[in-house]
This record gives sequence, C-alpha cells and structure tokens, in this order.
Amino acid sequence: MEGSVHKIWKNYPVYTGNDLGVIYSPSKTSVRIWAPTASKVRFNLYEEGLTGRPAESFYMQNDRDGTWTLVLDGDRKNLYYTIQAKISGNWNIEVPDPHAKAAGVNGKRGMITDLRETDPPGWENDRGPVPEAFTDMVIWEVHVRDFSIHPASGMKHKGKYLAFTESGTVSPDGESTGIDHLKELGVTHVHLLPVFDFATVDESKPDQKDYNWGYDPLNYNLPEGSYSTDPFRGNVRIKEFKEMVMSLHNNGIGVIMDVVYSHMYEAGSSPFEQLAPHYFFRKRADGSYWNGSGCGNETASERQMMRSFMSESLKYWAEEYHIDGFRFDLMGLHDIDTMNHIRKVLDKVNPGIFIYGEGWTASDSPLPKSKRAVKANAGKMDRIALFSDDIRDGIRGIWSNRDDKGFMGGAGNMSESVKFGVVAATYHTQIDYSRVIHSNSPWADSGDRAVSYVSCHDNPSLWDIITMKCRSGSKAERLDIQKLANAIVLTSQGVPFLHAGEEIARTKNGEHNTYNMPDHINQIDWGNKEKFNDVFSFFRDLVKMRKNHPAFRMTDQRMITEHLKFIPVKDERIIGFRISGNANDDNWKDILVYYSSKPVKAKTKVPAGEWIVVATKFGVNENGVDTPDYDYIIENSIEIPSRSILILVNEESI
Repeated sequence: MEGSVHKIWKNYPVYTGNDLGVIYSPSKTSVRIWAPTASKVRFNLYEEGLTGRPAESFYMQNDRDGTWTLVLDGDRKNLYYTIQAKISGNWNIEVPDPHAKAAGVNGKRGMITDLRETDPPGWENDRGPVPEAFTDMVIWEVHVRDFSIHPASGMKHKGKYLAFTESGTVSPDGESTGIDHLKELGVTHVHLLPVFDFATVDESKPDQKDYNWGYDPLNYNLPEGSYSTDPFRGNVRIKEFKEMVMSLHNNGIGVIMDVVYSHMYEAGSSPFEQLAPHYFFRKRADGSYWNGSGCGNETASERQMMRSFMSESLKYWAEEYHIDGFRFDLMGLHDIDTMNHIRKVLDKVNPGIFIYGEGWTASDSPLPKSKRAVKANAGKMDRIALFSDDIRDGIRGIWSNRDDKGFMGGAGNMSESVKFGVVAATYHTQIDYSRVIHSNSPWADSGDRAVSYVSCHDNPSLWDIITMKCRSGSKAERLDIQKLANAIVLTSQGVPFLHAGEEIARTKNGEHNTYNMPDHINQIDWGNKEKFNDVFSFFRDLVKMRKNHPAFRMTDQRMITEHLKFIPVKDERIIGFRISGNANDDNWKDILVYYSSKPVKAKTKVPAGEWIVVATKFGVNENGVDTPDYDYIIENSIEIPSRSILILVNEESI
C-alpha cells in the first residue's frame, strides 16, 4: 500500500503560483484550487452559511499543474461556497477550499468576502511593537475565553475577542483586569492559544458553554467564530479579531498566534484529503495515518505543496492581521527546511516576527530525526526559538511524578538543569551537561533561541503542581515557591514565558488536561488578584527590573559566557551567579543572583564589595529593599531567606 500511495502523490504536479483560493473583486470573483487527480470539480454557491441548497453550481476548468479555475462575473460578495471533487469515479464530500479566508458558521462553507470592509478605522496605520532583541520580550500565554469569562472579570464581552478592546475594567475588589492588568504587569506580548477556525466548539449554539483549547484545526486562514459576537456572519469574526489586535497594539502589546499546522481535527474529511488524496498527510504502509501528533494524524511539511501552504498561510496572517509572532505546536513534526523557508518568507513581511515552538513530537513519526525541527537540531534553524523543557522540569520536576519536586521544592539533583536554563541552553564552561535533565549538550547558540518557562496551558497550573508536590508546606510556604519558580524564569537569559494567571496563583482545580473542560476549571479568577496581591506585585516589579536591566537579556552566547559566572555553592539547593562588567551595556556594573529552595534561611559567603539587596521574596526595589528585622548581609556573608531569590548589586551602581 505504501508503495502505491507514495507513487500516487510523487506523481502529483506542483503548482508554484500564489493565487490559490478565492479572490474577490466587485466585478468578478476568481477561483483556483489544486486537485491534481480529480476528473471533475464543482463549485457550489449558497446564500446561507450552513443550511439550504445551492443557489448555483458551476463546473471548474482543468488548468495547469493540477489546478482547476473558475471566474464568476459580477459582485458575489458575502455568498457562501463549497468545492466538490470527483476522484476515481466518486464525488467526494463538499468542503471549503484549504485557503478559505472567511466562512459560515462552523466553517463548513467558505465565504466570498471583501476583506477591506473588515478593517477597523485606522487599520492601515496599525503596527505592533518591534523589540530591539527577542530577549526583550515577556510573553503571557492565554486562551481567549479564559481571559474574560469569569464573573469577576469586569468585562462586558465575556469570552470574546472584543474583551481585549475594553479598558478601565476592574474586579469587584477594584483591581485592574483585562488589558489594563497586562499593562500593569508589564508583559510585552500576548500569546493566544489557537484562534484560527477549529472544529470542536459548535458555533451555531453560542449560548451552549462548549470549550476547547483549539488544537483541532478546521480552517487555517480564518478566525474562530465562537469568540465573535456573531458567528453566523462571516465578516464579524474577521473585523473583531482585527479590533482585538489593534487594541493590544495601541497599548504597546504584541500578538502571537499559536499555530497547529502539525495535524488536523479529521484528516479524512479535510479539504486537503478531499481535493488531493494521500498528499498532505504522512501515511503508513497499510494506508493509515501516522500519528506523531497523538491526535490521529500528522501533516507532511516536507512536501512542496504543504510547505507552500504553511508559508503562504503564515504570511497571510502576518500581513492581513498584523500578527507579531507564531508559536508552533509540535514543531518537531515539521522539517527543518520548511521552518527555515518560513523564516525567510516572514522576514520579508517583518523581520521582528518571533518564531518559536515545541522542539519535540508527541509520538513517533516517519520524518527522519535528522530533519525534525527539534532541540537537537536547533543549530540548523535560522532565528527560530524552542521551548526549554530543561529549565521547566529542572524547576518544577516532572509534573506527573508527585515525588519529583524539582529545584523549587528542594530537590538536590536539579541545579544543573536550572543552571542550563540560566544561560539559555547555550554553551558554558561551568555546566555539567551529563546532569541536565533532557539535554546532554547545549542546543542554543544565542540567548534568543531558548524560551524559558515553568508552566503553560498543558498540565496542571503551577499553583496546582506546587499544591500537589509540596503537600507538607503551609499556604505561605507554597506562595514563596510560586514566586521563586518564576523569579528563576524572569532572571534567566532567554525569552521569558508566563502562563496567564501565574501572577495571581491561578488554579485549575488540580486538573492536568483541561483542553475541553468547562469554564469553572479553566477561567482566570480575577478575584485572586486582590487575594494574592503580594504575589502579583512581586511579578510586576520583577518584570520591570528585567526590562530596566539588559544584563538579564543578553543576546549572544559569547556575551553570556563572558559576563555570567556561577558562584560555587556546596548545597545544591542553592544556585548563585554573578553578572559583571556592565553586561549588555547595563548601568548595573555587578549583579549577584541567588536562588535558594531550602526551607530555612541559607547562609553563604559573598564576594568582596559593597552590596545592596534589590530583590527578595519580600519585595523588589531597584534602589534597595528595606525589610524590617531582616539582615541580609553580615560581614562577608549573606543570608538568603527560605525559598527565595536574592539579588544584590554593587553599591556603585545605585
């Protein structure tokens, strides 16, 4: 079977034009789709987006390189359509074309649209922030619905794109929420869980509280309808999505899309498979789908038409929706050549677009390991960053092992993994790579290639992991650990990444895979901001310190190696390092950073010099922390509070 299937798609002609899909103008609508094995192709026009019979049907013309074309005279704006291919004597099911840019409710029919009518006023002048270096970014990952759905959010458009356009929103306690909270926290970019059109939320029942993270793609080039105020009108979701982006940009915040080109919700019924069987997905010898995604199928990025589709789709989101970055789900299922091609395509749109992804697969794949976009092959990719699961699991331990508390919980065997994260997975002479949890060698060649994090939408929230693993600790002690874990992230080199709500001790009630669980599990409880205001203030002030001091944001490996040196400490529950020489042109000449996960105060020697404490779990102040009844520096020693960060700077710098 594999031989015959392979032979079929190998013989497909490749189309190299850039006009696939449905292109609207007031005088005509042009259509070109790729269906290389079809004997006939039918284009059906509908007046409604979900129900009703076709108002008209047209046979498309066979054209060059496996494409079929049609020109519809007159203004066909806001009509819906499907495409149906006859292959091997049978009519396949009706589908939108893979490049559809608008759709009816639930994405079953494409829509002919005038995209300029979806632009908010001033859209032509909209621009996102462009960081001088990617290490200047602080990313905050959130699900659109989670952001605003809680009764305490103070937002009117709960669960919708438009919630991101509301300012002045507050919780019942008077704490800022929504976009004002993001500005107060100081994040530079919002990472949105998938917002393209996905399959498992019924848009036709907006009052039904369906929930999904969205890692089940249906239509790649148009926004999800359930987050709009009217999913039945295809233009509404597009305009409201743009309004969300524009609002974030106007507030100095970039927008990152979580993209899932690695697999689809149902491969067999997808436009890809219905129009070009066997081509876009990797298949086994018996004809079944390979499942490196763990979701039933995996796409074949190494094939030219899939590579072109991905790059054109990303270019479209960057140009039409002004997206500032893309996070790739299961990036290890994509080949290196495709990822490098995407980097080149997006550079022509905006070199400041940040590209990063998961440097692994969920299961085995036929794509050779040497060609996979994984951590081990990071050096083969151009300016593409990867998540560092090394620092993640070094800090928190393997989440599913209740006995693995990680460095944050006082484990003595994780310090080397944390140190590896501190230098952003680059080469450093003081790292013992044989003791790093997931990597036995450096995989990044610059500070902006590693995304540092301790938790994300996957697995329990950080607070739930701490509650699960540190059961004997008091609530106050667990909150100290909550601070310490992300203090490590925010003071490490690399690109820091925060899971939404970590700054207010977000809980998901202990659940670990909440992709389709209800709002009361997934929502951000904005009432937590007042309850855990001390934690929020700590996060806010540490983010500000990082942004003010480029020593924590070094860009290249040579700079990190030259300026950052680890301080020998016998107890592996303590990590210390010194950043010296006005690193990265920082006005702070000398910085000492200590992490201690010990449950009691820890005493260690301090290098010679006059030092001022600027950060501990009790507070962050660049002019010096004043903690009554606590002496941090005693002669030539320092005392690190239990489960705390301690940052000191040379007195000359203040």
